Amino acid sequence: MLDIRLIREDAGRVASALARRGADYSGDVARVSELDARRRALLQEIEGGKAEQNAASKQIPLIKKAGGDVSELMSRMKDIAARVGEGEAELRAVGDELNSLLLRLPNMPDPSVPDGRDGDDNVETRRWGRPREFDFEPKAHWAIGEALGILDPARAAKVTGARFHFYKGMGARLERAVINFFLDSHAAAGYTEIFPPFLVNRASMTGTGQLPKFEEDAFAVRDTDYFLAPTAEVPVTNLHRDEILTGLPISYCAYSACFRAEAGSAGRDTRGLIRQHQFNKIELVKFTAPDDSRAQLERLTADAESVLRALELPYRTVCLCAGDLGSSSAKTYDLEVWMPSYGRYVEISSCSNFKDYQARRAGIRFRSEAGGSAKAGCEYVHTLNGSGVAAGRTTAAILENFQRADGGVDIPRALSPYLGGASEIIKNY
Repeated sequence: MLDIRLIREDAGRVASALARRGADYSGDVARVSELDARRRALLQEIEGGKAEQNAASKQIPLIKKAGGDVSELMSRMKDIAARVGEGEAELRAVGDELNSLLLRLPNMPDPSVPDGRDGDDNVETRRWGRPREFDFEPKAHWAIGEALGILDPARAAKVTGARFHFYKGMGARLERAVINFFLDSHAAAGYTEIFPPFLVNRASMTGTGQLPKFEEDAFAVRDTDYFLAPTAEVPVTNLHRDEILTGLPISYCAYSACFRAEAGSAGRDTRGLIRQHQFNKIELVKFTAPDDSRAQLERLTADAESVLRALELPYRTVCLCAGDLGSSSAKTYDLEVWMPSYGRYVEISSCSNFKDYQARRAGIRFRSEAGGSAKAGCEYVHTLNGSGVAAGRTTAAILENFQRADGGVDIPRALSPYLGGASEIIKNY
């Protein structure tokens, strides 16, 4: 969430920064300012009332000892207690509304983020690799997978429902090889591997910003406080919830199956492996000092790019404009892999700097090695994360970019050792 002090000191600047996202948040920001002022006034009133109560309670025994009448003072104390009680009730209501608004306000875009309304205004920063020129009509990955007998969406739809897949034979092995290759590559680059739970609680989903705003996109476990993790970002970021860290930056990589309802996305890349309700992904997560987060975003993005290069998959990197940013992000780079059957680049990774937005929600602070342990002397960390990268989309990209005219698929050299030295996928009858 945003620092209330920023809004208190210059609400207009905060509203202007949020307006870059393409929506008017001035009313919400003004309401936050109003509630914050009322909350501080109530605190003063309550503290004043309690001070009066304390003073009166000390006078009563003295008056009684002197044989005086305390009835008037007792009546006044009763009035003070009533005022304090009313003030505390209002304080709770004001605090609840203020917290709800702060949880729903998005992050402010970093000044380096380009202006723009949507994906058409994103800015390409670089490309790697040249899209392959085919001497035959390239097929879509779902057609390749079904023809080779390695993808079976029809039976998955029977067993579970639409937008799920069975991977079979070399399809299952290929996806597993991609996952292991990514984990090994990122561990070699200095990330500590984490294997997180696939279930997370409401506090964790709130800490990373999925709740309350995007609850409709989550799979909730009925009659529990649990959600299926939409990304390993949620459990890994919350690994340090309500902690004080040292030794920054801290870098983690994690595999997780990911689960998303994808509400409102019907018809958008719903065929094949691009937009599934369940998919596999490797996540990169960093906890950094504020003055290092910009540099660490560049490094995290480069680490995500490195595995695409190793797999010889053409891709481009784009900086998202303010209007296309995710709600919690201050700056995001998307990596988009070339998909021949689409004739365009398709997102395969988002690498984001959230600054202190998530850390403030999740209570993640840091101190220097020489610092004390008191929270009052600590700052909020900056959190970053990025897909390193989506395994299912990588499998789809391999099938499309390495397909052959005879229907087989060549295996990228970097993956061959993970597949027992295999160099191709062919139909097994």
